[in-house]
Amino acid sequence: MLDPEDEMVFTVTDLKQYTYCARVVFYTYCLPLLRPTTYKMESGVAAHEKAGKQEQRRTLAAYGLTNGERHFDVRVASEKLGLQGKVDMVIEVETADRREWIPVDYKQSMQKVGQHVRLQLAAYGLMLEETLGGVARQGFVYSLLTRKAEAIALTKRLRDQVCEIAMAMREMVRRETMPDPPGSRRVCVNCEFRRFCNDAL
Repeated sequence: MLDPEDEMVFTVTDLKQYTYCARVVFYTYCLPLLRPTTYKMESGVAAHEKAGKQEQRRTLAAYGLTNGERHFDVRVASEKLGLQGKVDMVIEVETADRREWIPVDYKQSMQKVGQHVRLQLAAYGLMLEETLGGVARQGFVYSLLTRKAEAIALTKRLRDQVCEIAMAMREMVRRETMPDPPGSRRVCVNCEFRRFCNDAL
């Protein structure tokens, strides 16, 4: 639970980025004037908007569902975690005894779903439960390139990791402590902050 006097709120994208490279979150919040807007960011927004329009014309077969109500660009937040975000799509499924929320994240990639994306979905699940009630037992990553969806179980382990990372981000920014560089320098190649990491490159 957050300290009532702590108003620091991160986005789910920050949480995902922290698991990929914690320094990006450090630069974003401790040196906020540095971050440029890249072509990749702008093209990603356009692709997601197009995907939402196409999704409305499709059935739910890609998700293994025969019925459910789709909601697009769903804003969620958690006071407990100090997180906020916007889910590309949420499928609402009504059963006899509960309401289930299924977060769906669009990706412009054919690569295997990484841990950072699994954590992103788990964070969405936690926030949907806190904001709307009901349960979120699974999520999906939908590839805009292959038009296939991969199911991700929102396990207790993933949920616990989300809580731990949210706390670690807050402590890092509060103390303004520069984190270590990522273990692999491959993630640095296209990073907009690479020129600031002289100890890593």
